[in-house]
Amino acid sequence: MNPVKPGETPRTPWIVGVSGASGTPYAAAVLRALLAAGESVDLVVSRASRLTLLDETGISFRDAHWRDDLREWLSRGADGKPDTFAVDLDAVRHWSAGDLAAGPSSGSYPTKGMLIVPASTASVAGVALGLSKDLLQRAASVTLKEGRPLVVAVRETPLNGQTLRHLVTLDDAGASVVPASPAFYAGATHIQDLVDFVAGRVLDAAGVPHRLYRRWQGELGGGSHRAG
Repeated sequence: MNPVKPGETPRTPWIVGVSGASGTPYAAAVLRALLAAGESVDLVVSRASRLTLLDETGISFRDAHWRDDLREWLSRGADGKPDTFAVDLDAVRHWSAGDLAAGPSSGSYPTKGMLIVPASTASVAGVALGLSKDLLQRAASVTLKEGRPLVVAVRETPLNGQTLRHLVTLDDAGASVVPASPAFYAGATHIQDLVDFVAGRVLDAAGVPHRLYRRWQGELGGGSHRAG
């Protein structure tokens, strides 16, 4: 477990917001890696993302059964194969996206920061404009106003001018914008490798240690074989 820093409580979580963009495997990889790093997680799954999750995995995410549904989701690989990963959800707390009285809606609720992964253009716009239409947007606004790290893993292509302006607004406000763009120099041989690269870059931006991908060492040809 990571040590408690000044101003933190024994449980000071990272908020993970999952929006309705395609890319639920990215969220799953980030969540698994946070838990593997000994971090606590407060999870907010938007209404739109539940439709995406159902479409991409066949899993219905239900507030009343969130623990069972989350376990099924996180145990799957990016290729959809069940029981690929073992997960321990003891450090996860779930908040309904419609609960605007939830802990993360207040700046006095201690968190380490927030990761929105994947981030839809709608969620990007909502946070950039300060709309706070649901708990995901409200928690992100709180994260910015409290000066905590906010990482936005935008997943859309192409990006129009309006979305680009919203992303610049978030960058100006102190957020880290991390497009969900896999790289190939790490020697990917499986879809999970590409997903883990993006998840690793999200965690890099948040300063969370991980071993999700092989880092560049300044030597050409390293991506032609997998690291041991």
